[in-house]
Amino acid sequence: MTTLFNYWHFIVIGIIFFIFVGGIVASIKQKNKKLIPPMIISISLICLLFLGFSIVVVDKYTKIPKLYKMKNKRLLSIEKIVYTGIVRNEGNHEIGKVTFEIKLVNKGHVTGNIKGGSYFKPSGFMDFFKGGSNILYRPQSITKEFIVARNLRPGEAKSFRVYFDWPPYFRNVSHFGKVYGH
Repeated sequence: MTTLFNYWHFIVIGIIFFIFVGGIVASIKQKNKKLIPPMIISISLICLLFLGFSIVVVDKYTKIPKLYKMKNKRLLSIEKIVYTGIVRNEGNHEIGKVTFEIKLVNKGHVTGNIKGGSYFKPSGFMDFFKGGSNILYRPQSITKEFIVARNLRPGEAKSFRVYFDWPPYFRNVSHFGKVYGH
């Protein structure tokens, strides 16, 4: 099994490792022995934080999936919606997992004037104290995620098709599709 780290990941990991080793050596050379354990813990936490952020940043800039020809079709007989399209790796490195995220925003609710993406999404915090759920509550936005491709090589494209239930109360819906590569 191959790892989906590319050479940029290993370069960044190597740089952070040298910073870690330098910090450990500098902390051990301290004259005040009480400062050694806090310095080792601090440098370890800082390096772990940098490592986490750097892996995310390298993934973002080296693994570039693009979405092409996204289409949707409602299946009225079974109350589902089908999204089809093509994902393509535009980067120079292999993508392990391509995730397609679709967000449906209902513009036909009570106010009738909602702009795409600007809406209130209740957190449900107060429902915890009420002791029950509101049966009349209908969410005005739905977000779904699907894994549509695995091990996508540079320049390779794959078609996909995803299904999910269509809320029957949605009217005049806006569709927002995104793809992410990991």
